[in-house]
Amino acid sequence: MARILILEDDTTFAQLLEGFLSKNKHEVTLVTHVKQSFKLLENQEFDLLLVDYRLPDGVGLEVLTHARGLGLFTPVIIMTSFNDVRTAVKSMQMGAFDYITKPVNPDELLMVIKNSLTKKDEKSTNQTVTETDFIKGKSAIADKLYEHIALVAPTDMSVIIQGESGTGKEFAARTLHQQSKRADKPFVAIDCGALSKDLAASELFGHIKGAFTGALNDKKGQFEAADSGTLFLDEVGNLSYEVQIKLLRALQERIIQPLGSTKQIQVDVRIITATNDDLASSMQQGEFREDLYHRLNEFKIQLPPLRDRGSDLELFINHFIQLSNRDLDRNVKAVSADAKALLLNYDWPGNLRELSNVIKRMVLLTQGDVAKIEALPDEMMISVNQQTAVGNSSDLKAVNEQNEKALITETLIRVRHNKSKAAKILNIDRKTLYAKMERYGIE
Repeated sequence: MARILILEDDTTFAQLLEGFLSKNKHEVTLVTHVKQSFKLLENQEFDLLLVDYRLPDGVGLEVLTHARGLGLFTPVIIMTSFNDVRTAVKSMQMGAFDYITKPVNPDELLMVIKNSLTKKDEKSTNQTVTETDFIKGKSAIADKLYEHIALVAPTDMSVIIQGESGTGKEFAARTLHQQSKRADKPFVAIDCGALSKDLAASELFGHIKGAFTGALNDKKGQFEAADSGTLFLDEVGNLSYEVQIKLLRALQERIIQPLGSTKQIQVDVRIITATNDDLASSMQQGEFREDLYHRLNEFKIQLPPLRDRGSDLELFINHFIQLSNRDLDRNVKAVSADAKALLLNYDWPGNLRELSNVIKRMVLLTQGDVAKIEALPDEMMISVNQQTAVGNSSDLKAVNEQNEKALITETLIRVRHNKSKAAKILNIDRKTLYAKMERYGIE
């Protein structure tokens, strides 16, 4: 049983969710406004937050930011009715565990909740994902990537891993650790994007009892926990300027000082950092220290986006199908031709993480042994159609028609094909809507 906070302003939908999750033995609390959720998070403990993206007094990402500011690492699942995966990718860049689109499929919702609670347990027990859950790829770009990893791994050089969200930066960091002389020592990963300015120094360097309000006990920092091993700082660009100064000193002198303490502790840690930001730009704007950047950037590894990995995409699709069959007790052996074409032509803004989620959902929704296009998110088809129209045509009328078709299709999906509602949202009458649907071949 999990304690779940649902933030959703559609009360009918929220009550349906509450009833469904209660039947599945979860304890549910409902709120409709962002400010209400702030008060609850400050006074109660939850295992999971299920948050609508657009709310009457803000957006769901504000709840995520507030929770992290309170030092809470509760998994957050974003619900969006806009069929816009780019919104979801932005949410995951900011620290959301996952997203789910409306209308919500009950099996998919239970799967996402189970995954988020399992991941939380893994983090709390410091478990690591097994090597068999990953695959390297066989393209020329993959060969070059792993050649660089093999080259720098045995050294103690500090490494920056740069790449878009979802490209597998933590896996690359773990691979570096596993191929290093420190492989039998701790690998400690910290998401700097999830740390508030007040808590980051304590998390990294520790504190003693009474060092600040709420410091009820001594706490060992992650530098100390990673001693003799590897410390992985994800989204390092989010650290405050003050913490950057402390981090630079720790790297230069190999000494840390817990908050509130006069005691200095000797540490031996290899640092690997990751970012999807351009730290060079952050330096120019005075947001990131240049001396720290050069200390961290003894070697840089650039992870390619999935859309640039060529033949690896099909390899990853098959790999994730096998993993999903194992995890969901399914038996998908093939993908229909139109579904495969959609998977290969989509641009994957969320990279490997998005691909893994989409394949898991596809396998979950497939009853037989062949996955069909109906098991893929509608927004993928809309996105590919828009790309094709813009890429293949300099005819403004054709592009506008393609965009209109995509908007009508998206709106119909959003309102579950209620034509009256769709016409109202699109600001046209039903007769015009029917005519356009017939013209564009929308069923």
